[in-house]
Amino acid sequence: MEIITKLESTRERTLPLFELRDEELERTYAPGKWSVRTILHHIADTETVLYDRVRRVLCEPGQVQWAFNQDAWVKGLNYSELPLELSRNMYAAVRACVIHQARLHYEIDGSREFVHSEDGIRTLKSEFDRVANHNAHHVAQIELALRSAIS
Repeated sequence: MEIITKLESTRERTLPLFELRDEELERTYAPGKWSVRTILHHIADTETVLYDRVRRVLCEPGQVQWAFNQDAWVKGLNYSELPLELSRNMYAAVRACVIHQARLHYEIDGSREFVHSEDGIRTLKSEFDRVANHNAHHVAQIELALRSAIS
């Protein structure tokens, strides 16, 4: 399945990034943008939010799933002090769960709907796609930051 390939590919591109040196973790891809460290914490936290939505759609279809304020999470969870290893471990574990559920439900139950508080009606399939695409988007930002000298 293409979704499994995408989820595994983004996982393999993401996990090594948690091992970057401090100097690399402080880089940004553009002035005023999040550091690599912050992006990695964000990827891990977003993975948990999106996986929670997947589980809720499977168990409680049709419910409203609330958006989250990513900037409030950066501040409230104090990303600058949060050990990166914790986010790495969380990301790896949750991604394994996402892949497992995608194997079971992407094609069979992908049309199950839920209501996103900001975007309206979405499907389980679109949420799995969002997991892979969100991760790939931020990995591209990190790769850009690592190629640039902005920090």
